[in-house]
Amino acid sequence: MACSTVKRTLCLTVYQDRLARSLAVVINLLDPDVIVLGGGLSNMVQLYAGLSKLVGTYTFSDGIDTPIVRAAHGDSSGVRGAAWLWSAVAQHPRRAPNS
Repeated sequence: MACSTVKRTLCLTVYQDRLARSLAVVINLLDPDVIVLGGGLSNMVQLYAGLSKLVGTYTFSDGIDTPIVRAAHGDSSGVRGAAWLWSAVAQHPRRAPNS
């Protein structure tokens, strides 16, 4: 393998481990029905390979059944949500608290 490929693989492995530890904390505290990942890194298909199993090693239970999925609109989900909220606020503006 080329040096850059080894570095990329190592970087992804470290990131997956840190992400798994973080998600395990969320699962341990909140027990969500699903975890949705967004942002630019969520577009990496390799990120999801083995992630659930890795998260399971850091949870208090023997494993997890919480699905970890990519946002439906990828890294544009946040922008779409903000636009949706903006249109809702524009249609129904609220009065300022002191007016």
